Amino acid sequence: MKIVPRITIFVSVMILTTFFSGCIESTNEDNNLGTLVIAYEIKDNLEDIDNNPQILADYLSDKLNYDVSIFNVASEGAMIEALRFGNADIAVMDAGSGWIGWQQHGLEVLVADLNQDGKSHYNSHAWVKRDSEIGMAQIDGDRYTDPYSLLASKNSCHTGWLKSTGMLIPMGFLIGHGYANIIGDPNDVETIRNTIYAFFGENSSIPDVGSPYYGDGGALRCLSEGKGEVAFTNENTVEAYCGVDDGIERNNNWCGNIEDYVALPTFGKSPSNPLMYNPSKINNILLEQLEEILIEMDNEVEGISILKNIFNSLGFISTNATEHLSEFSSLMSNIPGISAYYDDKYEINNSISPSLDKVRIGFEINNISNDSNPELLGKYLENTLGIEVEIHIFNSEIEILDALDTNNIDIGLVNENAAWYGWKEYSLAVMAAIKDEDGKSKHESKAWIRSGSDISIAHLDEDEETDPFELLNGKISCHTSLLDSAGTFIPLGNLIKNGYINSFENDIENFSIINTIQAFLSKNSSIPDEEDDYYGEIGALKCLSKGTGDVAFIKYDAIEKFCNGPESAEWCLGDAQYISLPTLGEIPTKSIIYNPNYLDIQTRTAILNSLMTLNYEMYVENYSVMGNTYTGCYDISVHVIDEESPKNNCGSEILHNVLDSSGIITINSQDHLGEYSEIITNIPKIIEYHQQLLEI
Repeated sequence: MKIVPRITIFVSVMILTTFFSGCIESTNEDNNLGTLVIAYEIKDNLEDIDNNPQILADYLSDKLNYDVSIFNVASEGAMIEALRFGNADIAVMDAGSGWIGWQQHGLEVLVADLNQDGKSHYNSHAWVKRDSEIGMAQIDGDRYTDPYSLLASKNSCHTGWLKSTGMLIPMGFLIGHGYANIIGDPNDVETIRNTIYAFFGENSSIPDVGSPYYGDGGALRCLSEGKGEVAFTNENTVEAYCGVDDGIERNNNWCGNIEDYVALPTFGKSPSNPLMYNPSKINNILLEQLEEILIEMDNEVEGISILKNIFNSLGFISTNATEHLSEFSSLMSNIPGISAYYDDKYEINNSISPSLDKVRIGFEINNISNDSNPELLGKYLENTLGIEVEIHIFNSEIEILDALDTNNIDIGLVNENAAWYGWKEYSLAVMAAIKDEDGKSKHESKAWIRSGSDISIAHLDEDEETDPFELLNGKISCHTSLLDSAGTFIPLGNLIKNGYINSFENDIENFSIINTIQAFLSKNSSIPDEEDDYYGEIGALKCLSKGTGDVAFIKYDAIEKFCNGPESAEWCLGDAQYISLPTLGEIPTKSIIYNPNYLDIQTRTAILNSLMTLNYEMYVENYSVMGNTYTGCYDISVHVIDEESPKNNCGSEILHNVLDSSGIITINSQDHLGEYSEIITNIPKIIEYHQQLLEI
């Protein structure tokens, strides 16, 4: 038996019922009780007698004793309009149109058709190769290797433009759960394309009809041939195209072994075609009769033929809108540009304004300098969003995470440790990253050594046999503090990941950062407290410079920051005296985070767009344009200078004074925190160390 993948049919049935008030009696010789009209979307294959909808009309006419006729319509939008205004009472349509009818006009579901596997839905999945990074994360049992996060930057294979299982459901899930950010205007359907290319790879496949990678089989072929690294399709696709049928393997030569494919947990259900009706326009007795007839069709030869040729279905089951469409609804609501796709006649809210009446932003008091005033950011966002913005000040970053978890604030600004902990322990998500003044959103953690040391000689000798990291064993190290990303978490995580440190493996329960450092490096290593002379980046560099330690773990720019310029310390060595080993890892800058369970897509996109406008405003003084001189806030996106507003209200000044930043970039959790997470999770009990750090 050949298994044919189900193709969604845009077949729609409408039955127009005319009732006078009260019970209608027979008024003609045939004892017909009423007139029923079946509306059918015009198709190219109406000349095929088996597909002619008149067969369905005749079937229902015989069963109901009604005068049933066919009414051709041009689109599913016309079907919804007919239901709305009482020109039709029921219609079989695709799940997307049914969802619109339910959400916008109160339409209901009477029955739903059954797919070829006998279910009224398909589960949407991401299929990957078992031996890929994502596949290994799915099967490794490690809570920190989230396979969904690893989809970021991977080329994706979709079944087609705006297909449910291959695009809308997975993207609705990824956007709704904070893995992906909306890129562009949420009212433009092309935004979903931009969002896909921004989250996945720029070579992702969104195929047209007729291309080799179109449809369920095409998406799987795209994955199998290495065009993409993940295929979005339904639960049966691998079996249908690459499995075995009656003992015979499929003949698709692009297939791998069926064991080579791994499905990630389902994104959600793609409903089958629902039969919709307008509860205010139809007689309940007729509904009951229709429901019984449609459900029993698969028990008759004629009914089975109609199901196969007109509906491409095995039958119908009784259901309702809540049961059939609710899960689909929650995912569809996250899709940007859905209003453009379903056009103006569907009357979806076209506003990009936030749906909340107030936005609450959390700052930690230690992240506010003497010269900064977070209220300036609040006032700026009030003007761009058009709603009230509240600034909430917290004593610690853990308080910000708790406030996001309990929906007491909407977004929070936190450092890398709190962002990572919130991502992993609270399921919070990154909306944007705050670049440092030097324009970077990540900073390298380095191991700095002195020129002429055995470690530096091994690093510079171009001999692969002399590994400088191995020579760290037994050396006195200078750390910034016990609980610091650049000074401890990144170096230790890297050394464990690459196998230099493994002495703790038999006693993970009693793992200690201090003991591990002293066992591999030296008992005399410097792991200072805040009041110690060698505390912080400047302290670790001082420790190295004065010869107390052999290696200092600090950021890439520490030498330039502390030892170059007129205010360099007296203990600084010359630039040539400092050598850095290859980068140990990157430390993310501050993140703007939110809780995807509470912050809806509409508000989230509005906030993100408003934050991004900060990048386009630059304060200029005596700026000459065509012979005229201006001083004020220059909006480079529209080339307008505001000479009236105070200087500190300008985007560039807010970035500098409030956020210590040169700009904000849109980014997701995986892209901003993923590499950092991959390194630090090699450290046993890292969650406990973060709890300790955040509660200080």
